[in-house]
Amino acid sequence: MAEEKKLFKVKIDGIPVEVEPGTTILNAARQIGGDIVPPAMCYYSKLQGSGGKCRTCLVKVSKGSEADPRPMPKLVASCRTTVMDGMEVANITSPEVLDARKGVVEFLLLNHPLDCPVCDQAGECSLQDLGYEHGADGTRYEFKRRTFEKIDIGDKIQLHITRCILCYRCVYTADQLTEKREHGILGRGEVSEISTYIHKSLDNEFIGNVIDVCPVGALTDKTFRFKNRVWFLKPVDAHRDCDKCCGKTVLWLRGDEVFRVTARKDKYGEVEEFICDTCRFDKKETKDWIVEGPRNIDRHSVISQGQYVGVVKPHDALPEVLDGRQPKLLMNIHSISQVNRPEIDLSKIEGPAHSDDFKN
Repeated sequence: MAEEKKLFKVKIDGIPVEVEPGTTILNAARQIGGDIVPPAMCYYSKLQGSGGKCRTCLVKVSKGSEADPRPMPKLVASCRTTVMDGMEVANITSPEVLDARKGVVEFLLLNHPLDCPVCDQAGECSLQDLGYEHGADGTRYEFKRRTFEKIDIGDKIQLHITRCILCYRCVYTADQLTEKREHGILGRGEVSEISTYIHKSLDNEFIGNVIDVCPVGALTDKTFRFKNRVWFLKPVDAHRDCDKCCGKTVLWLRGDEVFRVTARKDKYGEVEEFICDTCRFDKKETKDWIVEGPRNIDRHSVISQGQYVGVVKPHDALPEVLDGRQPKLLMNIHSISQVNRPEIDLSKIEGPAHSDDFKN
């Protein structure tokens, strides 16, 4: 009979949990779930070596372990600190942690441009969520923000380094998922930037995954830029037989038109299985896919609003209130609204859609 593995008992914000030795505080909190899970902008469970860059996951260890109950003198990064038996951690119950996190967010936003109204990442941006939950109302920064020119690092990917927070996720993805890495951190200090050497393009078969792992709008899909807002699209799970990857994706539809294809993500915004560039960029027709059904967005996102997932049958008395009309369940507003014109493929228009495209 195999020897039973010893589990460590840990308390996070007073909630007990038993985890295996070697588990980080962040992953222990994720086993509990809910609001006590620290935010993470650079950590990615699928990428080795990630974490410890952004410092948004700082927590307070009020008790080191049963053997040594002394608290740790400073706040620690939960994504890089492993648990000990008897450890007690304070996250949202610690004013010190909340104040430090507010300062970290202020640093992340020092040079970040306020272009959410035109950024394609808006609506699914981790930095937006972080700024809303932990940020300050204004900035104390009085100097000019750093700016960089947009860079085309391939025919499908555009790099907007001004938005980058140097989380290194894309570098780890290219290094571990592809056969060769052609981009990384150039420069030091304030002038550090993600870039390629002499603007070499990224053309590996799996390089499109850097778009999915980027927590901000620094790496964007050029085939989707300015085409539509993500909260106007309907995400559906779909799959196809692919000889390069798992073929399990999310199609972002408006009507029957496929605007973009992404990998499936869990509730923490991490990719479940990486997909190839063929599935991501080349298969933009519904006939190329087997649609499984609506995607349930687990995260607290504006995308999940109005998708009519999990609706219940209304009360029998409701038709009387509606003058005898039967209410519509699972209504697709894009097919009912007069705004959507099926003869115009917005995703195939060069550049942003303009009113001239809709003239009779």
